[in-house]
Order: sequence, then structure tokens, then C-alpha cells
Amino acid sequence: MPETVFTTPLIGRADELARLAAVLERARGGEARAVLVAGDAGVGKTRMLDEVAVRAAGAGMTVLTGHCVDLGDVGLPYLPFTEVLGVLAADGRFADTLAAHPVVDRLLGAGTDAMPDGGGRLPLFEAMAGLLADLADIAPLLLVLEDLHWADQSSRDLLRFLLSRGILQRPAGGAPTHRLAVLASYRADDLHRRHPLRPLLAELVRLPAVERLELRPLADAEVTRLVRALKDRPLPDATVRRIVERAEGNAFYAEELLAATDTEAGPVPSGLADVLLIRFEQLSDTAQQVLRTAAVAGRRVEHELLRDAVGLPEDELEAALREAVGRQLLVAGHGDTYSFRHALAREAVYADLLPGERGRLHGAFARLLAGRGHPAESAAERAHHYRESHDLAEALAASLEAADHAQRVGAPAEELRHLEAALDLWPVVEPPARPKGPDNVTLTLRASAAAAHAGEPHRAVSLTRAALAGVGQDADSELAARVRYTLAGNLIGVDHLSAAFAYSSEALAMIPAEPPSRTWVWAAATHVMAARQVGENEIARQVARRALSAAEQLRVTDAQADLLISLAGLEGGGRRTPEGRERLCRARDLARRSGNAPVEMRALFNLAIGGFESGDLEECLPWLGEGLDRARRAGLLSSPYPTEMRYLRLLVLYTLGRWDECLRTAAADAEVLPAAAGYRAGPALYVGLARGDLTAADRALALLEGPFDWMGTLVAGIVLTDAAALRGEPEAAVERVRSTVESLTDDSGTPPDVTVRLAALALSAVADRAAELRLTGDESGARRWAGTANDLVLLARDAATHGEDGTPQGPEGQAWLARAEAEWTRAASGPDAAAWEKAVAAFDYGDTYERARCRLRFAEALLAAERREEAAVEAGAARETAARLGAAPLLERADALIRRGRLSGTRRAEAHGPALTAREQDVLRLLARGRSNRQIGEELFISGKTASVHVSNILAKLGAASRTEAVAIAYREALITPESTSA
Repeated sequence: MPETVFTTPLIGRADELARLAAVLERARGGEARAVLVAGDAGVGKTRMLDEVAVRAAGAGMTVLTGHCVDLGDVGLPYLPFTEVLGVLAADGRFADTLAAHPVVDRLLGAGTDAMPDGGGRLPLFEAMAGLLADLADIAPLLLVLEDLHWADQSSRDLLRFLLSRGILQRPAGGAPTHRLAVLASYRADDLHRRHPLRPLLAELVRLPAVERLELRPLADAEVTRLVRALKDRPLPDATVRRIVERAEGNAFYAEELLAATDTEAGPVPSGLADVLLIRFEQLSDTAQQVLRTAAVAGRRVEHELLRDAVGLPEDELEAALREAVGRQLLVAGHGDTYSFRHALAREAVYADLLPGERGRLHGAFARLLAGRGHPAESAAERAHHYRESHDLAEALAASLEAADHAQRVGAPAEELRHLEAALDLWPVVEPPARPKGPDNVTLTLRASAAAAHAGEPHRAVSLTRAALAGVGQDADSELAARVRYTLAGNLIGVDHLSAAFAYSSEALAMIPAEPPSRTWVWAAATHVMAARQVGENEIARQVARRALSAAEQLRVTDAQADLLISLAGLEGGGRRTPEGRERLCRARDLARRSGNAPVEMRALFNLAIGGFESGDLEECLPWLGEGLDRARRAGLLSSPYPTEMRYLRLLVLYTLGRWDECLRTAAADAEVLPAAAGYRAGPALYVGLARGDLTAADRALALLEGPFDWMGTLVAGIVLTDAAALRGEPEAAVERVRSTVESLTDDSGTPPDVTVRLAALALSAVADRAAELRLTGDESGARRWAGTANDLVLLARDAATHGEDGTPQGPEGQAWLARAEAEWTRAASGPDAAAWEKAVAAFDYGDTYERARCRLRFAEALLAAERREEAAVEAGAARETAARLGAAPLLERADALIRRGRLSGTRRAEAHGPALTAREQDVLRLLARGRSNRQIGEELFISGKTASVHVSNILAKLGAASRTEAVAIAYREALITPESTSA
């Protein structure tokens, strides 16, 4: 069989492949088996069977494939078997075997008149069974039959014979059958109640040698991987998420949506729409009418509502629904409802409606919903139907009602959607027809707040700018000021700091400070934050003190809390000190008492990050848990502070070395966070990179797409700098540091705190290059890189000594500075044990991985100083941490140092040979579970012989005389753990 080159990656089918691999293994051992593979159209049946066929051919099996084709009522008898015989006839290796069964020749080249009749089919069936048995005697045989739902009656009868009486039949005495496997696929969604294949399937699955395998839709995470794998460049998260939502686990749909030019929100691609409408067009006219009406209702519709909209007698409606359900276009659900089996089918039917028909049906649904007494829950539906039926005044009223309902239930994203719909309708509805209430500017301000709460900061800025443009010269000064300080707050959220300070200054100047007012207090609170961001700390302190006094006088409790939070960072030792955290606790209590959830979450975030900055990592987690719980109860999980809390929680877990928990939490967060918060995956990217996944750099690069995002740029800078260092590319690492620091430096010229970390990471690669050149005698080249190291260490010193708030950074920053100093010394003159000992001690505040990296450098320096016993201790400790974390690159470096230095008393001495490969690690884990070579091969999709070779290599590398001894050594050397080998 020629090698197949797949253009579509196979993703998310590991369990199914494992089952089929086991079937093939049993067949190769002489136990004939058959599997009926079911799944909806496009779910990936053919792709998986192709993969299995390639693997079977690679294992020495003969692979024969026959396809059933939809030829309507004039189907050709035995078509898939005729195709198989044609392949055999064209291959000279099988000429003698084919000639031994002349009856089968009647299917080759014969017209339909020569086909066997019903009474003479038994010889043909027996001859086909004999032919397959003889082929299986020559070599193990895999027979693949695709698309049985289109099989003709003769092919179905022949298959029944082969599986029930022929090739799968076990002779008396329990002897083996044949070295044969049959895999037959069919579309589950094509099998309506009267489909002729259904009774055959029911009969076959009762046979002991036949099993059924259902391919379910892929999980969202798997479709995401598929979409990203199909594109040769990073895709925006929003595009990927939209494709995943619409594909609903169907691989073919995902590919078609990706290939379409407008995947973001456009109609179903024309080619896909044609595929989806084929089954619809096979329905009766009445059933088509019912489905068209249901498509206007949406993905799901109540029976009563559909009945009133379609206007059919109950018996006709039920007959039409039964037909649509039988054809698997509709699915009956709970509460007397019906829904389309797939959303794209509904989209295709809806797009096929005539414009007038569409508007009329939308109007009917709007009136029916309005007649139900205007429940708040139906406001969104009514707004949609009124808008599509062009009743714009009613659509505006319903959109505002839907926005109010979304706000009450804590759904800011939905509130924003309805408010934006109302804003679109506002100018086209005559003023007398508009609902009484807010004006256009106030409505736009409300939409900007919803956007901020929904985690869309750039949209919040755009909406507030629109509100500012709508403020006329004669506008109320308080409203004008409110618009400006709201815009300032939103600009801070997207790091446009100078503009934020300018607008907050304007807002404060528009309202007199005396007598004090709520608007002035909040304008002042915003100005304090903006002033801090541009380095105007003295202005911020003065305004905060005055505003706090006014807030206390007016009893504006939430403003008091907000100002206390700002002052906690402006006065004393800041939020890292006990005094600062005491002030933050008071602010939290005030905000909670006032019911202002965003301010309460700001206080909790500052409490958590204050703990992180002071090195009290364990203290952070309870504050973060409390903050996220408050956000959850308020429906604000996607707003800025909860989003930052999620990132900080992942960062704390990463720093503490709780990497698996970090990855699980990141995966859970990804399900609920908006695309704008893509940086929150940063700690998971750090884990991936540390474990040897260099594709983490590609995912980090995607964070730099789209509008500038401060945190996204920070995370990308860390990952890309470290990745360049790990690849041994100092030029790229240094350039990434410079571009990242330039992007993150604020308007006052203060570099970000992360500068010290970036410089230390780049210094690692620079020192490596300088050391290499020194070894080869290129002193001038080494001096050039030492000069680069000098520039980087000066950058690190400045950032660590004068942090963003003007004070020295806390334990984390000082630890990175210690590492930067040690790397600088290594670049300038070689490894210095004292410098690395200081770095190891500095990271003792809780950074597990960085401490291990420094310990390995410390071991290198000790070894260079001939302090071998100390070097062995440090290398062994670094190796132990790397093994526990799964940090493969660090583990390999530790093993290399241990072997190269011939260090004794460590976890792996030279006698144990080089580190195990990734595949050998997999085999070792299965060895520890007591698996045989054959079982290992089945689980890893390799042959038993290949598994045996891996086992032999493992024994040799570990110096073990038996499998049992190898497992014992592996446990002792921490190569595997009981958790990693539990079945």
C-alpha cells in the first residue's frame, strides 16, 4: 500500500485508535474481529480509518478498501466488494489466490444481467468468504468498507453472511478463525427509522466477534487544536473561538468554516450549505415548511410557539415533526421543545428563506412572544424578532428591557450586546417613539461600563469616546465631567496613560471642589490613579488626601474605599508592608459594606499582589480565592481585576512548583475568559516552555497581535526571551528584551519591574555565548558579548533598585537581580560560586523552578572550583526538582553535568547511561504497570517487537538485569512516581 500523506491532522481520537489497534493486534494473532464505526457526516470516520489503514499496512497487513456510493434507486449490486476485487485483480501477487475462486470472477467485468440471482447467491457468498480467508492466510488482512448507509441490498446481504456465518465464524473446538479484521463505517445521522441498514446493524452487533464504535463530536479543546494545526500562522483567539462554537465538534465543518473567507460571523459557506440542505430537501413540503419556521425561531423552539407560528393543524404538525426527527434534522428535547441537530443546519435553512418570508415569520414570532405578557426572559428574543421584521421602535424598547434583565442577573457581555443594539437603533427611531429614560450619552456610558465588566477594555474606550463626542457645548457640566473621568479610567485599562491623565485633569477642573460633591470625589479618585500611572505621585497623594476627606464628609463609602486603596500604594512602605495591607483590609470592608463589587475586588487584588511582592506566596491564594468568589457572585468574572486575579493565581501556582494544578486551572479559565485576556495563559506557557514545549513561543507570539496589550506584551516578552535563551540564540534574546522594555516603559520613562527578569533571562544566553567563544580562543568575540552583558546587568540593577513606584523591588525582583549578577560575572570572567550561591538563596522565597536552575549553575561553578562533593549535592537537588516538575530540558542538563563531571552520590550516576528518550519514558511507565511487550505496543501504537527493543534499551541504560529491577531503579531514581504509573 503506498504511503499516505495526510493533509488533515488526526486530533482527539486516541481512545478510539487504541480500541482499533487492539482489534488489529487480535486479528494478527488469528482472532477475526469486526467493528462497525458510527458517526455523523464530517465527524472524522474516514480520516480515522485512513490512519488505521496506514498503521496496519506498516505492520505488514494487507489492506483492502471498498466504498459504497449513493446511486439512488439504481445502485450497483456488490459495489464495495467489486472495488476490492478490482484492486486484487490489478495486483499480480494475488493472481493465484483469485483464480482459486472462479465464482468471484462473475463480479468482475460482468454486467448486471450476469449477477447471481437470489437463489444462486450462496456459492458466491461462500467463495467470497473463502477468498478472504485465503488472503488472510498469506498475510493478516484488514478489510475496510466505507459508507454502509449507502450500501445496496446485495452488499448488505453479503456482509451479513461474512460476519455471521463466514469469515468470523469460529470452528468447533475453539480453534482460531482467521487473521482478519473488518472495519465498516456508516453515518449515524442518515439512519432514519425505516432505513434498510438499521435491522442489519441490530443483528450484527449481537454477534460476539462484532463490536460498535461511535465517533462522537470532538471536544472544543480538540477542535481548537485542529483549527490551529490547519493554519500555517497564528489565528486570533476570537476567530478560533467562533469557528469552534459553530463547528460543534464536527471536524469537516471546522475545516470548511476555516477555509471560508468570512469565518468570524458570516453565513454558512456555500459549499457547506449545499451539503447541509441535501437532507432538508428530501423532506415533504409540509415538513420543509415547519423547518423553515423553526429556523426563524432559533436553534430551539417550543412546540406551542411553533404550532401558532406555522398555522398547521396539530396532526399535520406532528406528522411533519416526526418526519424531521426521523431524518435527524430536529431533536426532541425537554419541556416540549425541538432543536436543530446542528446549528449550522439551522443557519443553512434560515439563509435559504426568501426575504419577505423571513420578515413575515419574524413578525409572527415577535407578536406571539409579546402576547405572553412580556416576561423579562423573552425580551432578547422579542428584540431580535422585532428587529428582523423591521419594527424598529419595538426592537429598541425590547433591547433596553433585555439589557436591564442582563444587568440584574450579572451578565455584562449580554448587557453590552443589547445596549449596542439599542444604540444602533437609537438614531433611526423617531424621538417620540423612543422609550422614556436615559439619553444617548448616558446610554453610551452605560454600554462602556458593561464593556469594561465584560473584559473588553478597547471597546469600553471606543464607547466612552463616542459618549464624549455626543456631549454638546450646553451639556450639564457634571455629565461632561463624568464622561471624561470614565474615559480616563478606561484609558488606564488599555495603558494609554498620558491621555488618561489629561482627561482626568479636565474632569477635575470642570467641577468645583467646594462644596464637595459625589461627582468631584469620583473624578478625584480617577485622577489619583491616572497621576500614579504617569509618575505624578505627589499630585496623587495631595488629591487623594483631599478627596478622602470629602468622601468621608459625604459618606460616599465606596469612594472612601477606592481612595484608601490608592493611598496604600502611595504612603508608607506600600502594599507590601503590614501597614499597607491593614489599610487595604479596611478598604475591602468599606467597599463590601457599600455593595460596590469592582472596588472590593480592587482591594482584594492589591492584598494578593502585595503578598506576592513581599514573597508571602501562600498568603496570596486565600485573597485570590475570596476575590474570584466575589466576582463570581457579582457576575463580573471577565472584568479587569478578576482577570488579573486569575493570572496572579496561575503565577503563584507556577512559582510554587504546582505545575499540574497550574495547567488544570489555566484550562478551566480558558473556558470562561474573553479573548482580550489571552495573557492570563502566561504561567501555563511558562510551564510548557520549561517542560520542553517550544511551541509555547508561537502561542506567546499570538499575544502581540491586535491592539497593544500591556500584560500580553509582558507575558510574550518573558516567554520569547526565555525561548531564545533555551535555543541558544543570544541575539534574539537581547533584541526581545529591548523591544519589550521599550513597549512597556511608561510615559515618565520608568521601565517596568519585569525588566530585571527579562535581563536575567537574556544574560543566560549571552553568558553561554561568551563562554563558548572563550573556550575556542576567540577573546575579542567573548569581550563583545561581555559588553552586551554589562548593558543588560545595568538595566537589571536600575529596574530592581528603582521599581515602578520608585522604591526597591521586593524578594522576586531582588532574586532576579542576583541571577542577573551571577550571569554577568559568568559572561565577563567565568562561573563564580559565591554569586550563584547568593542567587540560590534569593530564590528561596518560593520560586521552585528558578531556584533549581540557579542550583544547577551553582553546581557548575562548584565543579569548576573542584568542590566536587558540594557540586554533587547541588546537581542532585536540581535534578530532583526538575524530575518532579517534569522540566525535561533542565533534567537533561542536570544529567549531562552529572555524567560529564562524574559526580557521585546523585540521583543518576554515569553507570546508568544517558537520559531516557520521551518514548522510553512512556514505555517505562507502562513497564511499571506490569504491561507485557504486546500490551505496551497496543497502548503506544507500536509493534510488540519495537516495544521489546525499547525495553532492552531501558534495561541497558539503567544497568538493570530484569524488568523488575529496572522498575525498582526507576522508582529509586525518581524517573517515575507512583502517581504517574497508576492505572
